[in-house]
Formats: sequence, structure tokens, C-alpha cells
Amino acid sequence: DEGHARVNGADYRSLKNPARTVGAVLEATGFHPGRSALAHMEIRADVLYGRRESQRCRNLLGFVGLGDAQKRRVGGFSMGMRQRLTLAQALLGEPDILILDEPTNGLDPAGIAWLREFLRSLADQGRTILVSSHLLAEVRQSVDDVVIVSRGRLRRAGRLGDLIGSGAAVLVRSPQTEQLRAALEQARADVRGSSPDGL
Repeated sequence: DEGHARVNGADYRSLKNPARTVGAVLEATGFHPGRSALAHMEIRADVLYGRRESQRCRNLLGFVGLGDAQKRRVGGFSMGMRQRLTLAQALLGEPDILILDEPTNGLDPAGIAWLREFLRSLADQGRTILVSSHLLAEVRQSVDDVVIVSRGRLRRAGRLGDLIGSGAAVLVRSPQTEQLRAALEQARADVRGSSPDGL
């Protein structure tokens, strides 16, 4: 609600063309259900470039796996397809920085695996990918560096391995070790060992 953003040292509001610097993937809900994926992309391109850039739009839709669905109306898209369309729109300006807010929401396991590989390929191209997520197990499989923000304040930042290695361990004793293990694993806790009377 409040605050400001700086990108590479410059205030975001002062950027000449923000969408060419930073692409954002927020909610995949801002689509007109009667328009095709290609129409959405062309409208966005017209805003960015002053022209429709139809071939570039088709290429990006293919890049995110929507090449065969580009002429379909978005109203019939699954959540995963909408997420891919949002990614294509965010990449339209060819930004070096991509910000994603809870990008795995609504995705099935195959969609999550695809997204993980897709984001890794963008990072391998030298782009910066910033992901906001509450799914820590997914984050552990996908990121190199972690920034922990709580109540609007930076709490920790660093390489993932360094932060995981610095965490505290807790020994929990229980007469129901297996039920405890199942509950902790369901809550995505990291259970590293066990003994006859605890974890």
C-alpha cells in the first residue's frame, strides 16, 4: 500500500519505459474472456511499442507453451494457461528483471515443474527473477538466493544454502513418532532424523 521501488538504483517512476526494464506476473485474472490470447498480446504490444508486433506476440506465446492456443478465447483457458499468458505479457518488453507473485497458485504438478524449468532458463539467460511465495518447499527447489520480508521489513537475505544451514534444529519427543512425522511432513517441515522416542 505504501513505499517506493528502486530498480538498478533508479526510482521506478522515473524509468522511461518500465515494462522494458521490469516485467511483472501478478494475478492471472485481468483478461477479457471473449478475446483470444493473441489479441491480448497484440493490445499489450501496442501499448508498449505503438504497434501490434504480431509475430513477436506469436513467438512469445509459443515460448510459454501457448502456440496452439493463441487464437482461442481466454475465457476457456485453465488457470495454468492464464498463468502462461501472464508470463508472455510480462516478457513482451524483454525485461532483464521479472517479478512473480505466487506464480504456482492454481497450477497442477506438471505446470509447477514446467514453471520451475522455464524460470531457470530465463535466469540462465542472465535475467533476474524475483519470486514471492509462501510455498517454501517449492522455493527450496527453485531459487539461488532468498530474501525474507516480514511485516514490511527485511529480516534475512543471502544464499539459500547459507540460510538453511543457519536454522535452528528442534528435537521433539513423542510416544506417537510416526503420526508426528506424518503431520510434520504434511506441514512441509524438514524432518532430518528420528529415534524410538522422538524426531
